[in-house]
Amino acid sequence: MPSDLDAVVLVELRDAPLSVDEVLDAVRHPACGGIALFVGVVRDHDHGESVSALDYEAHPSAAETMRSVCEEVAASHEALRVAAVHRTGALQVGDLAVVVAAAAPHRGQAFDAARALIDTLKTRTPIWKHQQLVDGSTEWVGLP
Repeated sequence: MPSDLDAVVLVELRDAPLSVDEVLDAVRHPACGGIALFVGVVRDHDHGESVSALDYEAHPSAAETMRSVCEEVAASHEALRVAAVHRTGALQVGDLAVVVAAAAPHRGQAFDAARALIDTLKTRTPIWKHQQLVDGSTEWVGLP
């Protein structure tokens, strides 16, 4: 494994639009032959309800939790580089909500790390979704 790598290269919460290219570029390295990306997009439905928009709110510890998850996944999945960026604030249907990437020497390692990264981020990071439904009602998703 190359010694010039910092495994966690990008971890951010932001209220501005996300860039897949930024996350992809962050994890690129000559030692990595596989890069796997996951892009979460705001969809127009959830649990049988039509969604018109949503807001993401994050606990003050969310960025620190995201960094810890990234470090754990990099250490346990042979990923040489990982990155995760999540939106906060108001989003519309079709907006990017989260982008994660994992880079590893081989594709299987990258796929495994990327899946573990998004799955663990979703279960451990204190980010909550307040959905506006087409019928005018709202609902919170992800509250403890």
